[in-house]
Amino acid sequence: MNPIGSSRSRARGLFAGLKIRKKLIVLHTSFSLALGTMLVIALSPAMSKLIDGAEQDLALLVLDELGFHPDIADQLDPERVRIRRGTPEFLGLTPHENDTLSAEESGWIPLLGDGYGAGVIAQDPSSEGFIEIRTRSHRARDKTRLIYALLIGTLLAGYTLVAVALELFVLPQHVYSPIRALLNADDAVRSKDTIRELVPNELIPADELGEIMHSRNETVRQLRAHQAELAHALERLETIAIDLHKKNLLLETARRNLEGADRLASLGMMSAGIAHELNTPLAVVKGLVEKLDRDQSLSVPELKLLTRVVGRIEKLSEGLLDFARVRTPETKPTMIRNVIGDAWNLLKFDRQSVPSTLSMTFVNDVDESLEIACDPDRMVQVFVNLIRNAVNALDPSREDPHEVRVWSRQETRDGQRWAVLSVEDTGNGLDPDVIDTILEPFVSTRLDAHGTGLGLAVSEGIVREHGGLIVPSNKNTDDGSHGAVFEVFLPL
Repeated sequence: MNPIGSSRSRARGLFAGLKIRKKLIVLHTSFSLALGTMLVIALSPAMSKLIDGAEQDLALLVLDELGFHPDIADQLDPERVRIRRGTPEFLGLTPHENDTLSAEESGWIPLLGDGYGAGVIAQDPSSEGFIEIRTRSHRARDKTRLIYALLIGTLLAGYTLVAVALELFVLPQHVYSPIRALLNADDAVRSKDTIRELVPNELIPADELGEIMHSRNETVRQLRAHQAELAHALERLETIAIDLHKKNLLLETARRNLEGADRLASLGMMSAGIAHELNTPLAVVKGLVEKLDRDQSLSVPELKLLTRVVGRIEKLSEGLLDFARVRTPETKPTMIRNVIGDAWNLLKFDRQSVPSTLSMTFVNDVDESLEIACDPDRMVQVFVNLIRNAVNALDPSREDPHEVRVWSRQETRDGQRWAVLSVEDTGNGLDPDVIDTILEPFVSTRLDAHGTGLGLAVSEGIVREHGGLIVPSNKNTDDGSHGAVFEVFLPL
């Protein structure tokens, strides 16, 4: 879009489409014509009075001659003198003019010019009536026309001199040249010629147009300064963006390392319990194998026992391998109740996480029909950490049995449907001082050597990648029971 063209299209007014030179010509021509018209109008009454006075004087001369030579009237040129005699009513005198004429010592009164000329009315020297004498002074009228012609010529000469002076001496230096310099500088701005985009100081006049040019130069300088600052800021932003990208890569690597460390820590804590759990079925397998080697036969109950024991060992090993194996993240529809069950199956063989002296019950109250799009392997890791923390919060010395319960509900917030999975325990609850920071890395409330401070941080990162969040809190029940609650919000 051309801004100059758009501004021209918005211009309004009688002379909006004219160039400055044409506007000036039209304006001072119009001014000169208006001045000449005003002078003609102003001088017209004076010129009329001048002609009337000359013709009245001529009429008085004729009146005087008639007093001496009454027969001279027949010798006068009717183109220059017109005489009428008669009563006042015949001559068209009003009663007032009649009274004025009777009272006038000179014996005459002037007549203004009509279509023929001016003159006088007086007592008729040759009779007792009245005489009207009108004369037409061609010389006076010619001289008046000459005055008008000289006036118009003077105005034209003055207009010509002013126009020539403006066009030759004033406008080129003080108007056309600065405007041309402005246009050249604007062309340089549009063509990105930074060398010629400022109007040179020697071309800037010391008037209002010069002030506009100074202001325009200052605006261009400020614009270039802002552009330089913007370019510098963009360079800094690009550098910061590269640094942020590197830091994001480092954070992603650290997050994956944290997940791996959490898995290794969980596997380490589970290893003793799983090894103990494997000893019994392995002893049974060993004894049956020795009998098979010795007697070359097994009874049907013994074969069923061997099959069942081997299946149990396979189930333990598969669960352990599934938890330890690092797969490519894959989101698929998952029955979340099964995820909770797998997490508890991995934990119940961990004697460090679930000591044999602890009297507790695990309750999986998750809706069997609740299906969530998630990565089931990574979600198992989330609930292994949450359930382990719930079990660790229980007091083994308490006689009343404990309960760890996982239940589900659905909510709609801001038009988004959510599945809320709550992991509740019957422990002493969370310390209010650590609720706000408990999801951060290396924050642990355990006083023994088994708390890594990574489990909740890793779980929160996995849930956040699924578009959800974890909200820790304490139970607030009417029966006075205590315990912590970790709510996992996952989008449906």
